[in-house]
Parts: sequence; structure tokens; C-alpha cells
Amino acid sequence: MTEHPDHGFLTEPEVTPEVRASYDSDVADHGYVMNLSRVWAHSPAAHDRLFELLADLARLGGLTFRQRGILVSAMASTAGDSYCALAWGGRLATEAGDAVAGSVLHHDDAGLEPADAALAAWARAVTRDANATTAEDLEPLRAAGFDDRQIFAITAFVALRRAFSLVNDALGVRPDRQLRDDASPTVREAVSFGRAPADRPS
Repeated sequence: MTEHPDHGFLTEPEVTPEVRASYDSDVADHGYVMNLSRVWAHSPAAHDRLFELLADLARLGGLTFRQRGILVSAMASTAGDSYCALAWGGRLATEAGDAVAGSVLHHDDAGLEPADAALAAWARAVTRDANATTAEDLEPLRAAGFDDRQIFAITAFVALRRAFSLVNDALGVRPDRQLRDDASPTVREAVSFGRAPADRPS
């Protein structure tokens, strides 16, 4: 069996000025170049446009960092994406506490605030089977104070985050070892799905 690098099945592209800028941004933000960035280095512009759109949707939806963490963690755990589950589960634990992160990743929303539970449930519904949603599924979001424009933005945000995860997962990208090592025991225990983290630091 062929052994593939931690950044997946593709060869790493030539380091152009655009790729270097992407890598430098990772080092500034995280202290290392993420495995997924070596895949998206095949088109840094596509990565940047995607994340600009995600930022626009987050603003349109009025989403806080905590709420984005809930949406991505719920989406990733439903989709079986270990990379985003570790990354955003860890961020959510730092922002809202281990109990919240663990509940979202385990699909156990009983202890969550109503708005958090509504966001997590909708992200799972969109990810699990978008054709199975009903108008009634939106009621918890409306009860939590989200209007229709925000609900559109939330839904598009989840869908595009899912698309990002699909690219990474399909091309064999393994979560960075640092994400696993930096995550709390609660988050590490909850993320028992998807590709295993890399054996060595990125």
C-alpha cells in the first residue's frame, strides 16, 4: 500500500508568492503550516474567496465566535470530519467550556442554552439530510430570535463549511497533530471518527 503524506493524496504544489503568503499566514496564526493548507495551496485564491464568503455570511447571520464554533462542531461531528471537529471543538471548549463542546460533539444538547441547541440541531439536520428538513425545524431558531435573513446565512454558512470539509476529507488530509495535542481530554475523547490525526507535528 502506498504511504501518503499527512497532507493527503496530492503532491504539494510549487511554492509561489501566493502559496508562501498562505503558509506565512498559518505560521502567524497557528505557529505552523496546517496540513489542509498544503492541499488548498493548489488554489490559494479559491481558499481565500471561500473564507471571505464565510465571513460575509457570519456577519449577515450576526454569528458570534461561540455560535460559529457550535455550527462547525455540530456539522463536523455529524459528517464524521475529525479535522474540523478537533479544530473547532477545541476553539469551542476554550470559548464556552468543555461541557458545551463535549455536548455539541456528542450530539447531546440537553444542557445547552436554547439558542445553542437550536443552532446545533439545525447544523446537524442540514448536514445529515438536507432533503429531510421541514418548516417546523426552523421554529427553534425563530424562537431563539433569528430572523429569516439570519437563518439563510446560518444555513449557507453550514453548507459551505461542509463543502470545505468534503474537500479535505476526500483528498486524505489528516488533522494536524497539534490540534489533537492541544485539545482537552473531553474534545479528544469525543472525536473518535474520521481520519486519525497525524503521527508527527505539522
